[in-house]
Amino acid sequence: MINMFMGEYSHTIDAKGRLIVPSRFREKLGGEFIATKGLDGCLFVYPKKEWTDIEEKFRNIPLTTKDARKFSRFFFAGAAVCEADKQGRILLPQALRGYADLQKDIVSVGVLNRVEIWSKERWQDANTYDDMDEIAEHMAELGLSI
Repeated sequence: MINMFMGEYSHTIDAKGRLIVPSRFREKLGGEFIATKGLDGCLFVYPKKEWTDIEEKFRNIPLTTKDARKFSRFFFAGAAVCEADKQGRILLPQALRGYADLQKDIVSVGVLNRVEIWSKERWQDANTYDDMDEIAEHMAELGLSI
């Protein structure tokens, strides 16, 4: 069994601000999971176990580091516990929907240990792959070669 998130799914948000979490993601996320502000203008969604691991890492960062304090506030202040209803929908807080500009059409993507939720427009704008050869070279410098 593959134990990571992968794939891309398009959905819409209803008038009440609810969106469907793809069933493949729901299986791995469990009954309750955490959504928070992500990078690049999307939301990050983590299973509780993964979130606990992230919390532990942040607990070990010295509070004397200004960037650590600022990133901690960004990442944790907007975090919300989510629970899917019987139809597989979640209600994201307005602050998170506003941050990611989630209005109607959205894209949920699996990225290893998390799910990212994007507005369709931001997803299309941010994810052009014209420079993949150059990026692959940089990834090799980080020790990742495929």
